[in-house]
Amino acid sequence: MPDRDAYDAVIVGGGHNGLVAAAYLARAGRSVLLLERLPGTGGAAVSSRPFAGVDARLSRYSYLVSLLPKKIVRDLDLDFRVRTRTVSSYTPAERAGRPTGLLVGGGEARTRQAFARLTGDHREYDAWRDFYAMTGQVARRVFPTLTEPLPTRTELRARVDDATAWRTLFEEPIGTAIEARFADDLVRGVVLTDALIGTFADAHDPSLRQNRCFLYHVIGGGTGDWNVPVGGMGALTTAIADAARAAGATLRTGCEVTGIATDGQRGEVTYREGEDGERTVAARHVLVNASPQALAALLGDAPPPPAEGAQLKVNMLLKRLPRLRDTAVDPREAFAGTFHIAEGYEELAAAYAQAAAGAPPAAPPSEIYCHSLTDPTILAPDLVERGYQTLTLFGLHTPARLFARDNDAVRADLLKSALAQLDAHLAEPLADCLALDAEGRPCIEAKTPLDLERDLGLPGGNIFHRDLAFPYAQEDTGRWGVETRHANVLLCGAGAVRGGGVSGIPGHNAAMAAMGA
Repeated sequence: MPDRDAYDAVIVGGGHNGLVAAAYLARAGRSVLLLERLPGTGGAAVSSRPFAGVDARLSRYSYLVSLLPKKIVRDLDLDFRVRTRTVSSYTPAERAGRPTGLLVGGGEARTRQAFARLTGDHREYDAWRDFYAMTGQVARRVFPTLTEPLPTRTELRARVDDATAWRTLFEEPIGTAIEARFADDLVRGVVLTDALIGTFADAHDPSLRQNRCFLYHVIGGGTGDWNVPVGGMGALTTAIADAARAAGATLRTGCEVTGIATDGQRGEVTYREGEDGERTVAARHVLVNASPQALAALLGDAPPPPAEGAQLKVNMLLKRLPRLRDTAVDPREAFAGTFHIAEGYEELAAAYAQAAAGAPPAAPPSEIYCHSLTDPTILAPDLVERGYQTLTLFGLHTPARLFARDNDAVRADLLKSALAQLDAHLAEPLADCLALDAEGRPCIEAKTPLDLERDLGLPGGNIFHRDLAFPYAQEDTGRWGVETRHANVLLCGAGAVRGGGVSGIPGHNAAMAAMGA
């Protein structure tokens, strides 16, 4: 049981953002109690061994790091490292009946040559270089603001100080810029994918939800690089939990919070632990590392609009990487970065149209990468010696609504279709490369939005808890973007402004708000 009945701060939920908030507040001398419903902390940012009898620790849900500021790692003195990927992406294709593809990475000269190999000249590469020079400049100017009080729209625009970049990313659908700058369908598709990760939208969606998703995917760390967490994603949340405990925070698992009451000055959190009855603990501040829907339910408020996730997450363990039809590319390079499948620009549009009409995409778009090529420590030494590798597939345009009639059947069908799209570019079936678990079953698992809602409490399986927001102040967002209508209740989860992804930013910002920064 907690060692007291009142704390300076009670944190509801032990995902990575809640842990960050706990560590900051405890290091500042506040008394902190964190209550987590699941048996362990970490939320979606955990490592686990999903395959029976196989010592492979996979980042089962969240899997790459881009948005985590170095400031948080330094402030909390975290024992955590990332490694850069030597290759950004590889996209297989077939041109004139022959297998080919686009490998991005390995230096400017090599990437320029790869573009010329695919398109026949250097025009697409020059457009690519100019476009990402623009997003890189935006990243360097916007990313540092994410751990500062929210700027106004005018202030952020002045900080960007580039009218073309502002219009491209903040004002007009990203599809407009992609079509104006690039001519090759495959290149257009590779650019667009960053706007669609966990976001169900068309390139020209007038809501600009695709722009908001794109922005967060290209500004991380001030560079847009997506890095591999050494030891798996669980290494990060373990390090943050250790930092919180070392600073004096009390972390309790297996505790389901059932209600929050507040008068704006003092709060009470009611929770249930195991078979025991409900208990109540008081707090000056309550920080909620859960979705806006969960927060509303705990307060007895009207819920916000429903959220909907749109991804298929597949984890695999292979005996070996498969050979490619495109023999000019080493599979160890192709799978080290993001391996794009069925993600040409027109293919993405077709998949979106089919899903919007209520049917699973016939050619599901997805991206794949191999964690163990960059960080073999997640595998037992004997697996490394035998050449085993992990494979992570993240499918796009698979909204939760598609699974409502029969989650298991639609999951199986979409998985089969996604792997068929991959097999079309392989020189051998992926099934021949899958490892077997201790019971002789292939080492592969798939998670739909409905699975994520059940397992992790994500509303509609939405990995961002709700649509992402532009990182500037809007109506009722408050000073830090974590405030609620109750002065002493703060939202420190992904649903906060500047939330989403594995960043710790909402946790940092909620802690700053609680301390009156």
